[in-house]
Amino acid sequence: MKLFHLGAILSFLSISGFAQTPKILPIPRDTSYTSYQTWLKLKNEYPEIKIVRAKLPSGVIPMQDVVYATLPKTTFGKRDLHLDLFRPEKSGKYPALIMIFGGGWRSGNKSMDIPMAQQIAANGYVTACIEYRLSPEALYPAAIYDIKAAIRFLRKNANKFNIDPGKMAISGCSAGGQLAALVGMTSEIRKFDGDEGNSKVSAKVQAIIDIDGILDFTDPNESAKDDNPERRSAGAYWFGATFKEATEKWIEASPLIYAGKDTPPILFVNSAQPRFHAGRDSVIAILNKHSIYSEVRTIPNTPHSFWLFHPWFEPTVDQMVGFLDKTLK
Repeated sequence: MKLFHLGAILSFLSISGFAQTPKILPIPRDTSYTSYQTWLKLKNEYPEIKIVRAKLPSGVIPMQDVVYATLPKTTFGKRDLHLDLFRPEKSGKYPALIMIFGGGWRSGNKSMDIPMAQQIAANGYVTACIEYRLSPEALYPAAIYDIKAAIRFLRKNANKFNIDPGKMAISGCSAGGQLAALVGMTSEIRKFDGDEGNSKVSAKVQAIIDIDGILDFTDPNESAKDDNPERRSAGAYWFGATFKEATEKWIEASPLIYAGKDTPPILFVNSAQPRFHAGRDSVIAILNKHSIYSEVRTIPNTPHSFWLFHPWFEPTVDQMVGFLDKTLK
């Protein structure tokens, strides 16, 4: 039998089209959760609502698509993670607010937080809307790693962005609220740190704002959704398994179990939908035992996603600024 040199074989296969360089796959996106799509669902029941639009206030400087971390090798190739930053034009050191968008850990994007970030920045804060990997791209706990990397990046570059590194808060809406609470309550737990840079910098925050984000994945409103295999829950997509298939993982991601003496002050801004308050009262009871400050602000007669629309946008911003002023200034 005649033997062929390996190089000749590979060369032949390449010329013949059998050996091609693997193509980098596009990052999968779920674009089902947007302000417009949500407006279409809500406009009949709430005909007075209007979508909030971005409007840069005077005295606020924007910085778009700042790369806060680079993942050199993922399923989708080299991956840059970005944030949009807004800061007061006047020189000085300002408290910072890291903002996490919602969308069931599967959809949404950082631009949805820009109107809120702009208005809060006008009140004397540096605000940062964070991109993070969603479940079509990477399962739990990738999003936690990303958000903590963003906090470390901002603290590392505090001078560049006019940030007071000792006064940093985190906020989130819906799934972003759960993420904000989990990140804010696990600053000293290394398994949630990831390896996305600035490992010697703290990801600790001094305040948390949870806007309609659950704190307990064992609540039946979340854990009991997967009886129909044809309709997987957002949680099952994020964890890659249902509650019955991976109970420990669902519990591990519940901010409730980390509440304790080291938890920062928390503001809960809630809709009139009880489902999205899961775990809130249990967390508050724990905070009260440790004399940790918390507030609950329920905006009456509101649907979930109320923060995306007038007339609820302004009171939401007012509640957030009031809490930040009280806890960080």
